[in-house]
Amino acid sequence: MGQGEPENIDPWEPLNREVFAFNDWLDKYALKPVAQAYRAITPDPIERGVTNFINNIYEFNNIANALLQGRVDNALHSSGRFLLNSTVGLAGFLDVASPAGVTPRPADFGQTLATWGVPSGPFIMVPVAGPRTLRSGTGLLVDSLYSIPALTGETTWPWVFWGVVAIDTRANLLQADTLITGDRYIFFRNAYLQSRETFLNGGVVIDDFSDFEEGEDYEDF
Repeated sequence: MGQGEPENIDPWEPLNREVFAFNDWLDKYALKPVAQAYRAITPDPIERGVTNFINNIYEFNNIANALLQGRVDNALHSSGRFLLNSTVGLAGFLDVASPAGVTPRPADFGQTLATWGVPSGPFIMVPVAGPRTLRSGTGLLVDSLYSIPALTGETTWPWVFWGVVAIDTRANLLQADTLITGDRYIFFRNAYLQSRETFLNGGVVIDDFSDFEEGEDYEDF
């Protein structure tokens, strides 16, 4: 970030808080109870299989974004994972690639935009989808429109898939609920910005947002 006034990464905070309140209500009365029931009645091997299947579907996006970023090695690596898990791994329900050393190399269109030099833009709270930056939110939309379910041309299958993704993701985060402290909005905002920064920098933590206050200097690479 250049010289001058510190960048306010959350200029839409009042609106974002209203969206967050809606998301929190939706989670409390719908998504979390469904996720808890799913966790309670689904055997652990089936849960892992569903998570593996979802991850395998998104390998297509990993491949496409790696190519758009000029990372041919990553694209070939992800292609190998996709082929191995889709065949030997029974359509991806078994992750046989990771034990073989072909570990995930995730990439999304938000990362692609960052590679192309597009700035992160303000923090936004998206209805249902949760915290994002303007850039990563745009990336989420593009990745959704160009995911395997959406490209099938079906009208029902993509929504069923995304519903399963939402339930599976929430079920995997149930234990994290105990870590939430203080202002829930600030907690989720800072946690997202930190995790996003870490993702964009290849797993390297370069900033600590635990004490972040609105108006402090921040740049999402």
